[in-house]
Amino acid sequence: MALPLAKRRAAELDSDARAILDEGVAVGAPDISHLSPEQARAALSDVFIPDGEPEPVASVTERKIPADARDIRIRVYDPDPDETRPAVVYFHGGGWVAGSLDTHDGVARSLANEGDCVVVSVDYRKAPEHPFPAAVEDAYLATKWTDDNADELGASEGLAVAGESAGGTLATVVTQMAVAKNVAPPDIDQQVLFYPATDHSFDTPSYEENADGYSLTARSMVWFWNQYLRDSIDGANPYASPLRAPERVLADLPPAALFTCGYDPLRDEQFAYAEALAEAGVRVEHHHYDDMIHDFVNMRRLADPFPGIEAADDARQRAGAALRTAFE
Repeated sequence: MALPLAKRRAAELDSDARAILDEGVAVGAPDISHLSPEQARAALSDVFIPDGEPEPVASVTERKIPADARDIRIRVYDPDPDETRPAVVYFHGGGWVAGSLDTHDGVARSLANEGDCVVVSVDYRKAPEHPFPAAVEDAYLATKWTDDNADELGASEGLAVAGESAGGTLATVVTQMAVAKNVAPPDIDQQVLFYPATDHSFDTPSYEENADGYSLTARSMVWFWNQYLRDSIDGANPYASPLRAPERVLADLPPAALFTCGYDPLRDEQFAYAEALAEAGVRVEHHHYDDMIHDFVNMRRLADPFPGIEAADDARQRAGAALRTAFE
């Protein structure tokens, strides 16, 4: 169950997170809400693609999934190609506008190693060139393809979805779509959700408390939503705002491991989603880091001169443990 509101941000900001924020001020990091989509993509890449060698994974390959009049690029991480393992379909963050296979490569690698599973990271279409529901469609198609082609991937012992921020939203929505589909939906065993956006609304205490100064700002979220949705009415669609799904849909969802942060504008809607899942009878493993900022799991290693956040290791290990437990 979710924590009382008074306990959702009780600790001082983590020193590693503070160091990152201070460095951002020192180098004049731009406000995303003042940038074009192309500039926002470049800015995130400049910070989130670290220098140096990445965490080793035995096999890392890329391929394309055929879709209607297009292809979906995926990157497959396999910790041991000689063994069959469960699969995790992973969706990166970036506000549905930015982010890439490269900006979130580190988390995908850690999930493969910590979860002892094959990770399929998805390069879904981005807004505003491809607004809602394009990313949702790609996320579901990639999950369905992974389920249908598990043997080819060496991953036929279970299926989970995972994602960060906007990618966490896509992961929640994919599980809801799988419940609603009538024709051979993917059989999802677990969802791992890192600080997802769950509601197109800005009217929560956490939006007021964390409006500015903690990496993700309220202005940035308004900008991301405006880029993503075709019209504000899209925000009422459960496939954009999974918190608005009816309880009968939530009741059939797989167990969830949810990761939240105290210094995050999205914190309260994430708690609300945890409560909605629990009330619907879904098992929720809720890990709250009250001294952390949004996207900290992807901040273990950043480009110079930004330092890293050591607590990201703890979250990645907990996510891996949730996946291993789900597949036992």
